[in-house]
Amino acid sequence: MILLDRVTKTYGKAAKPAINRVSLHIEPKEFVILVGTSGAGKSTLLKLLTREEKPSSGKIVVGGIDYDNLKDKHIPLLRRKIGVVFQDFKLLPQRTVYENVAFALEIAGMTNREIKATVPKVIELVGLAGKEKSFPRQLSGGERQRVAIARAIVRQPKILIADEPTGNLDPRHSWDIVKLLEKINRYGTTVLLTTHNVEIVNKLKRRVITLEHGKITSDQVSGSYKQ
Repeated sequence: MILLDRVTKTYGKAAKPAINRVSLHIEPKEFVILVGTSGAGKSTLLKLLTREEKPSSGKIVVGGIDYDNLKDKHIPLLRRKIGVVFQDFKLLPQRTVYENVAFALEIAGMTNREIKATVPKVIELVGLAGKEKSFPRQLSGGERQRVAIARAIVRQPKILIADEPTGNLDPRHSWDIVKLLEKINRYGTTVLLTTHNVEIVNKLKRRVITLEHGKITSDQVSGSYKQ
């Protein structure tokens, strides 16, 4: 599903690599947690996976797509396979819950009939039935993150990248979001979660990959994490 072979990313000639000869294999339907301090290379790694950045060297294959052969015109097709959720939600403030989720399908060129058939199911899946007409400002932080997750999964991506999705949430809402990610994973979506929350990492008992200074220093099944 996700394969990195000796991937290096350097910004500028004199700089140390942000990612340094990283090799990594994530199976379909896995739930993997990526940890590391700020500057460890997590954000760069995610940008390489979504093709916001190109590696300086090494090979990346995601969902059967070899990035060496990926033309720019095919990047939107790749990104339909990868849903991304951010810490700061990135919702459209002037659009309702329904409209925020539907927007992801509109830009993918789906018909109104397809949108009307799909969006309510996804809103129900993330636990927001009854909130379809609410605007982001009327929602709690946890609810806003649920909208963001709904928007990320509405196109049924094979992979969901959740980049610090609980960073702006209190502990109770954080766990609600983590449980939702586990639910999505049970439906067959590969989940890659980055977090600084030690409690979440240690309670989940999932595979934990630790990055330090651009290198993988630990890769443990049912791993734990100490800051």
